[in-house]
Amino acid sequence: MVISTVLNFIYPPPPSVFTTAMSVITAASQANAGLSEVRGVHLQYSKFALASHKKVPSRTGMLLFYSPAFLAGLASFSIFPDGGLRFLILRSAISLHFFKRILEVLLVHKFSGGMGVDSTVVISLSYFLSTVTLIYSQHLSRGLPEPLVDLLYPGMALFLIGMAGNFYHHILLSRLRQGGDREYKIPKGGLFGRVICPHYFFEAIEFVGISFISQTVYSCSWSLGVLLYFLGRSHATRRWYTSKFEDFPEDVKALIPFIF
Repeated sequence: MVISTVLNFIYPPPPSVFTTAMSVITAASQANAGLSEVRGVHLQYSKFALASHKKVPSRTGMLLFYSPAFLAGLASFSIFPDGGLRFLILRSAISLHFFKRILEVLLVHKFSGGMGVDSTVVISLSYFLSTVTLIYSQHLSRGLPEPLVDLLYPGMALFLIGMAGNFYHHILLSRLRQGGDREYKIPKGGLFGRVICPHYFFEAIEFVGISFISQTVYSCSWSLGVLLYFLGRSHATRRWYTSKFEDFPEDVKALIPFIF
């Protein structure tokens, strides 16, 4: 019963060993990364970058995060020139997401340190492989029966809401540091009064929007995996703030307002 209901919302899984394996690997690896964050084993960027690790400058590292995935999104328009409206919107959304992130790295973010080289490679490869697999899975879905429930337009709305909310809270974070200040402060404004990681919250909405646009098995496993990672990372972030600031508000959650 549950499986038949789920199948109303997604394309039938294409006969592809690659996308099947990537669906399992992506969800499992992201969930494991989130659990590692809870256990105190962090990806080495932002406030969790250790001084003992070999580093690259933060701006360079973040550009390396997003640039390969952005280029993969752009390349897909030449590799798969046709594919219909859903495929066009999916590739556009993915490319726009990473283009926005690159612009934020260049024009918005304020940096205070470096990033671990190994974490930079892992994150960059993860974004690139996820982008390639999202696009390839959608390509394989051409000709398959359309899902009975079309989530394309709700997905577009969620994507735009998530992107706007994520950008707004990145702006608020950047305003915390003025005149070369590198100290961490308790963020304020927007949803920071409810959760310590509203930028993750809105990015999760953005990714759920992409999975609604796509409606493939891989896109669903990918967005689930990302959400599990954000839950772990935001929990670790809240724990870090409570350890550094005695006046950190107890009612401010980690990721989801009033819930978690």
